[in-house]
Amino acid sequence: MTIQQSKMSENVVVMPESERRTAVTSFTLKDGENCGISSVTKNGVTNDFAEDLTIRSPVGGELTNKRNVIGKYLAALRPWSFPASITPVALGTTLAYKTTGSFHPVIFGTTIFTALCVHAAGNLVNTYYDYLRGIDNKKSDDRTLVDKVMSPNDVAWYGGLLYFCGCLGYLTLTFISSAKTEHLTLVYFCGLSSSFLYTGGLGLKYVALGDLLIVVTFGPLTVVFAYLSQSGQLNTFPLFYALPIALNTEAILHSNNARDMESDRQAGIITLAILLGQTGSYMLFCILLFVPYIIFIIFGLHFTVWMFLPVFSIIFAFELEKQFRRCEMDTVPQQVAKLNLIMGSLYIVACLVSQGSDLPTISSSL
Repeated sequence: MTIQQSKMSENVVVMPESERRTAVTSFTLKDGENCGISSVTKNGVTNDFAEDLTIRSPVGGELTNKRNVIGKYLAALRPWSFPASITPVALGTTLAYKTTGSFHPVIFGTTIFTALCVHAAGNLVNTYYDYLRGIDNKKSDDRTLVDKVMSPNDVAWYGGLLYFCGCLGYLTLTFISSAKTEHLTLVYFCGLSSSFLYTGGLGLKYVALGDLLIVVTFGPLTVVFAYLSQSGQLNTFPLFYALPIALNTEAILHSNNARDMESDRQAGIITLAILLGQTGSYMLFCILLFVPYIIFIIFGLHFTVWMFLPVFSIIFAFELEKQFRRCEMDTVPQQVAKLNLIMGSLYIVACLVSQGSDLPTISSSL
């Protein structure tokens, strides 16, 4: 044995079998975690090597980051509120089909895309101006800017991009729809302006006029826009059919404002919920929630029994009324949005299976 080998052997520590068995306590192959030794035990002393032996996958980490960014951008749009746009577009398209006997899938898809872009952009405008006015806080439902998930500039840019996409959808409709361009332009830009003016510009939300704007936009205006795009005709009778949807959609907004009543009051803004107070807000919520069912019952008694179909969703409405009455408001707006989709879907099915001659104001070609 050479002198060098002798020195090396002096530094070698031979561990007993029992200690070697406890040397490796975990073995994992997950991205970003230790791969091999997490701790070595010798004479009762544990040394952690997990941090030094961590294997990081640049590909996996990149994919995770991209998913996180996409998730944050989608959450900022408040997609739970999208039934308020999808339902009236589907209803307007159904009414057009019952009137003309034809359905154009591309026009329907483009109309949905256009409405959702404007709706999502309006949500971002709301996020932006609520933050600037100091309305949103750590307890708010939308904390996109409060939690610094996005910067104000990012939100403004994102909203502008969605408005641009909505305008591209509108321009596409002017080419593929038989509707007059001036009619499409009038209805589309009325809807776009409403989505912005809710909190931007005039800020109608802050002077208790936001509810009126929502009733007009997410209901009559959207139903007419979808009907016009699909049929090529500008008629007023879709307004009649839009009423139940409009009232239920307003219930989403009103429950949201009732939940945020205290924070809105502290921020110095005025909403309809603040003007009415807790009791008055509860009464209005009940009206918005249950009047659509009264309308469906009237339709069922006077026109076609199929109109009783949406009434089956009233079981969910009673549960929401109970939560509002008990001031359990945290998820009420989201649940009303789900009810909007369920009730609206049943309403649309009722219209589809009914004879055109049984539906009021519709002269069907089917």
